[in-house]
Amino acid sequence: MRKRRYETLLPLKYNDGRPIEEELFEQTREELVAQFGGLCVQPNVVRGIWVQEGTRYEDELLRYFVDVEDTPENEQFFFNLKATLLERFEQIEIYIASHLVDTL
Repeated sequence: MRKRRYETLLPLKYNDGRPIEEELFEQTREELVAQFGGLCVQPNVVRGIWVQEGTRYEDELLRYFVDVEDTPENEQFFFNLKATLLERFEQIEIYIASHLVDTL
């Protein structure tokens, strides 16, 4: 079966500048481990810059990624997860990307 990598960028701060509590990151990690049996976390900060409706945002983010079977069920999981993360992290947008991967 083909594999697909899902990459999620999670902000370190709320939109008002307050730091996000570690418990929210832990909760998200545990949900991914429970669903897929593991995940990878990029420990260094990813910097993101984006513009929405004329407002420029600059974020510091953590990158979580998992390689899973390329199934409609897994795609639906991440679609649902995005809605959860938007609320959990009180964000305008949460970036989740996916692409096919070949493993050796």
